[in-house]
Amino acid sequence: MPELPEVERAAAILRRVAVGKRVESVESFEDTIVFSDTSHTEFAAELTAREITKAARYGKVFYMELDGDGRMPVLHFGMTGMLQVKGEQPLIYGDKKRNKPLDTWPPRFTKFILNLSNGESDTEPTSVAFTDARRLARIRLCAKPLKEPPISELGFDPILSMPIFDDFQTAVTKRKCPIKALLLNQSFSAGVGNWVADEVLYHARIHPEHRCNTLDEAHLLSLHTELSNVCKTAVAVDADSSKFPENWLFKHRWGKGKKEHNLKLPSGEPATIKFITVGGRTSAFVTELQLPPGKIEEERAEEQDELEVPPADDSSDLTDLESDSAPEPPKKRTKRKTKISDEQPTEGARKRPKRRKN
Repeated sequence: MPELPEVERAAAILRRVAVGKRVESVESFEDTIVFSDTSHTEFAAELTAREITKAARYGKVFYMELDGDGRMPVLHFGMTGMLQVKGEQPLIYGDKKRNKPLDTWPPRFTKFILNLSNGESDTEPTSVAFTDARRLARIRLCAKPLKEPPISELGFDPILSMPIFDDFQTAVTKRKCPIKALLLNQSFSAGVGNWVADEVLYHARIHPEHRCNTLDEAHLLSLHTELSNVCKTAVAVDADSSKFPENWLFKHRWGKGKKEHNLKLPSGEPATIKFITVGGRTSAFVTELQLPPGKIEEERAEEQDELEVPPADDSSDLTDLESDSAPEPPKKRTKRKTKISDEQPTEGARKRPKRRKN
């Protein structure tokens, strides 16, 4: 699914080929699911003959601002949406075999095509197509994109509006859900999807199932830092995964159960990548670096026990070994018996009569 880096790349494409140009015409194709709260004909009419003045992104949503009266296009890729510029090679994440030059135009599954002109009669118009194979994308028209849904309902953007650490810590620790599920929640962190969340947790050394309210300050600091770093690093290379660092989990997580990976631990030993389902999504993690909460507590308890054990004092043992004689064993106490005398009979005892002499 296109996430923050891929969507930023789409906005960058529009800034490069569309901003400053006029929409000469719009070719739109009917799709009552993808066109949300508008029709494909209404969408085309709203954009035609207007100049694109800005292209921007927030979270996984990108939009264009146009001059004149009328609403603006607000776009979401869904699972398989993408932009394709006529004559240029598309870039698709995680599947290089699909990155093939287009033999025909328009591309398959096209929802609309913008035909753009810079006003010079001797230049060929630029054509940009919006495609979506699975029909999970959404195309909207908004008067004020940043102040209307869906953008107005999103959380912070890790690049555009990352909160300070104290606010971030409060927002995380008040939840009890697994941290992976929270990162996928767009009302919390807009733009973070499955692979970005896994990459962030891998670098922060946090297990995907770790409960938010049990994260310590060290983990939260790492999470705050890596959430921004991962997104900025991916955007800096224009979302081209071939240029991601070799030590990224992204480079080794694909092809589950089909091929070996060569991800290494800091020690140089092979890393173990496992997969679990968290928040309804398959999550990749490294078992040696992302310990489950219970294991972390066990290791910390062991470390604490080692710190609290006092140094051994062998002086008493040495004294015993060097003593000339062993200590005497305690004397056995015996119970004293009372002898009953004939002269002092016990109470209630009967006296025997004396025998008379003849």
